[in-house]
Amino acid sequence: MIPWDKWWKVFLHITPDYLLVPELVQGIIVLFIAYVTVQIGLELSTHRERMILFVISALLIISGSLVMALYHFYWNPFPSELALGGGYLMVFLFLPTTLGSRNQKVRRIFQHRLHRHLISKLCKSKVSVSFLGELKNGSILVCSLKNHAALMEVLSPEAYVAMANLYLQVASNFLVDVGGYLEECSGESIRVLFGVPLPIDGPINHGAKATRVALDLAKRLDELNVECDARWQQRLDFRIGVHSGEMIAALYGGPHFNQFSVAGPVVDFAHYLCAACVSYGCRILVGPHTYEMAETIAEFRPIDSLVCHGVQHRVELYEVLAAKNNLSIERERSRDLFWLGVLFFRSQEWGKAIESFKSAPILGIPDMALDLYLEKIDRAQKGDDLNMSKKSILKEALSLFSE
Repeated sequence: MIPWDKWWKVFLHITPDYLLVPELVQGIIVLFIAYVTVQIGLELSTHRERMILFVISALLIISGSLVMALYHFYWNPFPSELALGGGYLMVFLFLPTTLGSRNQKVRRIFQHRLHRHLISKLCKSKVSVSFLGELKNGSILVCSLKNHAALMEVLSPEAYVAMANLYLQVASNFLVDVGGYLEECSGESIRVLFGVPLPIDGPINHGAKATRVALDLAKRLDELNVECDARWQQRLDFRIGVHSGEMIAALYGGPHFNQFSVAGPVVDFAHYLCAACVSYGCRILVGPHTYEMAETIAEFRPIDSLVCHGVQHRVELYEVLAAKNNLSIERERSRDLFWLGVLFFRSQEWGKAIESFKSAPILGIPDMALDLYLEKIDRAQKGDDLNMSKKSILKEALSLFSE
């Protein structure tokens, strides 16, 4: 026994009628404290945080022994104090090593933006953490509110900020919990990566993962809208764009401020898809690569085909409707007729296209994408240029595929 144990008994005025905590129980407590100390010490970002937690933990252990003494239980706190100190000493000795420096850097970069188990996995992986710049194949999900201006007009600044922060908190927590890397979370948009910085494990690929998460996020935000309606009598008009492909992933910024991020046409096109949802009346739009990766796990319908002189291929846009085999009979009928109408439209069989589109609507549910196709057919029959009305909104998007 530690000599301090005798002094502590004298200080507490321990008498023979006190019940002693069994040594086996104390041993288990010591091992538990040592393990937890190392785990928490490695997860904290700075030495200052570790020292603060060390002091607080040491005081709590002493306080625990004092409180137990009030009820005539004696617990020797000093083995636990030694375990606490030993645990933090191991952490301080480990951090300067190569592996320790890697762990510290990864946690500093990805703390709160990536789920804890993925941070631990990244620490243990062979992925380079220099992040000087590397082509990564992944999917990016962009979620944005399209009624900022309307909300600012009807809500006080405090109420607007409260509503926006509730949305950002709920959405970002959900997206990190499901395994995404929260690359951006601001008043403008939420941007999440899948397959970057770590590839997706299991049978599902990053495109399918991002698509499934987009559907789940929309459902979660619909639930949030019920709360927003009750508190502020306003709702969030959110839109989601998902695109997949190669991006340049790196640690962008300087020595005082830096962030792991991605750049490239795939990122720009995901933002375009999110913005284009308003023009087409959609909630979730995905690009062609995402559609190919996710067609087995979700239900889609074609929304538009981007073409431009000098571009050798069409760029298809698809709306995500629901999880695979999760459409009602009526919605499935509507989707199939819409898809048939698009095929007739592209082969310029106007009569058949009109018949399919006019049979597709579900009673009482507006369909802006369907109305746009009927408008295009009307212009085509009048001899107008079908691309004229959308040249301005497609110019930037098409340029992303012109190289």
